[in-house]
Amino acid sequence: MLLLLSLASAASADAGDLPAIDDTPRQIGLHTPEWFQLSFLDFREDLERAVDRGKMGLAIYFGMDHCPYCEVMINNNLAQPDIRQYFSDHFDVIALDVQGSREVITLDGERMTERQFAVERRLNFTPAFSFFDADGEEIHRIRGYYPPYRFRAALEFVIDRHDREGSFREYLARADPPPKFDTDDINYQEFFQSPPHMLDRSRIPAQRPLIVFFERQACHACDVLHSEPLSDDGVRDRISLFDAVQLDLDAKTPVITPQGDRTTAREWGEALGIHWAPSLVFFDENGNEIIRIDSVVALNRLRNVMDFVLTRGYEEFPTFERWRAAEAN
Repeated sequence: MLLLLSLASAASADAGDLPAIDDTPRQIGLHTPEWFQLSFLDFREDLERAVDRGKMGLAIYFGMDHCPYCEVMINNNLAQPDIRQYFSDHFDVIALDVQGSREVITLDGERMTERQFAVERRLNFTPAFSFFDADGEEIHRIRGYYPPYRFRAALEFVIDRHDREGSFREYLARADPPPKFDTDDINYQEFFQSPPHMLDRSRIPAQRPLIVFFERQACHACDVLHSEPLSDDGVRDRISLFDAVQLDLDAKTPVITPQGDRTTAREWGEALGIHWAPSLVFFDENGNEIIRIDSVVALNRLRNVMDFVLTRGYEEFPTFERWRAAEAN
């Protein structure tokens, strides 16, 4: 499709397509575009109505109060005429509050609150979308904020049913060449451990949790991560409490994973389904994945995720957002 063929050139021509996000805590409120559909939150009825209206399915949007990433999604991505038209032509979209207490009826007929439904979907980050086809089968799920060029690609992946051909990562890999930006070298920080990357902690637990930074050369979003959040003293102090490793998603660098498997950086990224650079994957002392950030992240979200891991908040709360809500009260 046209979008796939032009994805790389569009991204490299417009590094400004990655908007600056101020994610300092502030009053924002929960709002949605006027073209979203009103709903009594019976998803079976919503899907039936969407199909009757000639749509290919139903999209569920997950947002929350005072979420700066939701604000950018609504005011930047979804306000762009081509995105709005493309999205609304193919899906009815209904909105949920991930902290909400309204009852929903799922496509399987189960009754639960918005909050419980978000936990069931393992939605650690807002904004998020779940896309369902006319038969009620989930096509794809987006967690966190993508800039417009990546969000358009996700929409095309869903609407043209490229999920039937492979993963979103594989779909993006067919863009030739992949998106490239200004800097040719991969960024480096002194806190990254040097190879060999022997990360096995399945037999003998490690002393500290692990962060694996999956990055790419000539990656504008990676440059932003290093020049902004990773330059913050508070972030660097937290990283000092982790083992931190940087891997190039396109490299054949040998790696022994936290589960003890021998592989390469490229193959491990493929196995994990990593499609966004930079992605940060957090593991506990026994090699179990705790959480990953595979969308745009700014200073406060990064600090909070690190605190979620360091304080072992994941042992008490089913998602990061539930932990954040408890911490705010």
